[in-house]
Amino acid sequence: MDFPIKICAICEEEFELNPDKPGFANRCPQCSTPEIAAPTNPRRMDAEERKSASEANEARRRAMRDLLYRKDS
Repeated sequence: MDFPIKICAICEEEFELNPDKPGFANRCPQCSTPEIAAPTNPRRMDAEERKSASEANEARRRAMRDLLYRKDS
């Protein structure tokens, strides 16, 4: 059984679309390999930033609760 021939959306080369091909169906195997990203280290928050984020989240929760459960009279 022949597999369909596709054209890569990145490099525009033809490739066979195999059922076990990793990555996207419109990209060739070379263009489907994941790019190596820089290591992501989450930034540490100090006590003041945590408190302000907590207060902002509480205000969001309160606003959503008021919008969702307000009684229309």
